[in-house]
Amino acid sequence: QVQLVESGGGLVQPGGSLRLSCEASGFTVSGYAMAWHRQTPGKERELVALIASGGHSNYPDSVRGRFTISVDNAKNTVYLQMANLKPDDTAVYYCNRPSGGIWGQGTQVTVSS
Repeated sequence: QVQLVESGGGLVQPGGSLRLSCEASGFTVSGYAMAWHRQTPGKERELVALIASGGHSNYPDSVRGRFTISVDNAKNTVYLQMANLKPDDTAVYYCNRPSGGIWGQGTQVTVSS
């Protein structure tokens, strides 16, 4: 069964850091492009990081320089390292395999003092 399970969300103060994890099962992440998206109530889901199967990554201007996507092939896990977090980063974060439209259940990140 193809599945993505996110973890690592929580409450963090502005300026803080957080690392999200996305454990994949039923397929090997190294063979696919993988992505992280986020969504807040009333807004469309927003792509925040994409890593190609060859390792090249892309980010929107809103998070470039603060977020880093990476893959641990041994653990079959995708990570999103987030630094210098801002209140506007508050959202539910979703792991995604674009090929086949596979989504995780999401993990809440709240940035607040």
